[in-house]
Amino acid sequence: MKKLFVAAIALASAAAFAHNCPNEMKTIDAKLSSAKLADADLAKVKALRADGEALHKAGKHDDSMKALGEAKKILGM
Repeated sequence: MKKLFVAAIALASAAAFAHNCPNEMKTIDAKLSSAKLADADLAKVKALRADGEALHKAGKHDDSMKALGEAKKILGM
């Protein structure tokens, strides 16, 4: 019974995490409007953000969150 409960919690957490991709994209978009980055860094952030969206749409949420996390790191978030 305890294992079933833990499995249910893990599944719920994974589902919640997977659906956070759009919120991460919105956060990045909001920060991009005021970001003061070198052109190369700005291009990298935009590419990572686009990759994150494509991966999210493909159902690869872990990879999406990784790309979006890298973009946020460059943005200093």
